[in-house]
Amino acid sequence: MLEVDSLNQFYGGSHILRDVKMTVPDGKLTVLLGRNGVGKTTLLRCLMGVVPTKSGTISWRGAKISSMPTYKRVSSGLAYVPQGRDIFGRLTVEENLLVGAASRKSPSKVPDRIYELFPVLKEMKSRRGGDLSGGQQQQLAIGRALMSEPQLLILDEPTEGIQPSIIQDIGRTLRQLVDEMGMTVLLVEQYYDFARELADRYWVMSRGEIVAGGAGADMEAEGVRELIAV
Repeated sequence: MLEVDSLNQFYGGSHILRDVKMTVPDGKLTVLLGRNGVGKTTLLRCLMGVVPTKSGTISWRGAKISSMPTYKRVSSGLAYVPQGRDIFGRLTVEENLLVGAASRKSPSKVPDRIYELFPVLKEMKSRRGGDLSGGQQQQLAIGRALMSEPQLLILDEPTEGIQPSIIQDIGRTLRQLVDEMGMTVLLVEQYYDFARELADRYWVMSRGEIVAGGAGADMEAEGVRELIAV
């Protein structure tokens, strides 16, 4: 579904992404792991067109999208949940969700399926986003991304700063999106146990390069925990 080939990116004189090659298969949950500062977030921002790439290609369903603006990538089926969530604190939960539908004909109300995935959002739909807990804001950020009806959902460390019970809820929801709704998910994560439990496929990044990859079921046997240990 998504293919990255020989992707390079620089910040000033620093070579951040180094000939990155990876694929994200259709209808699977792919995890990208790595320590802090190895380029994971930069890669996601390149995938979404938030920052340009120096060289290399990004292909989406066989078409090159490396020079496509972000809004067209969203219209084509990509959705992005950034690290830190970036919700609109002064808007209500419902207004935040409706913003997520800006890439298509905006609905007059939030579809029931969003509230079925995240019941807490229905309970708090009139509350301002900035008044939610960190875990609730993360669920809101994912719900907002789903409002664009994506084929590929890209998440950047959704477990960061979240209480364990909400982490478990998010994990169940992601598997439900893949197994029951046929969505494709690319998850950037540092929390190894969470990633291993969910991954159909995995990639490991180090110093801007992909250094390992394989089936999620093989992560333990292939020593992935040691590759990302601090």
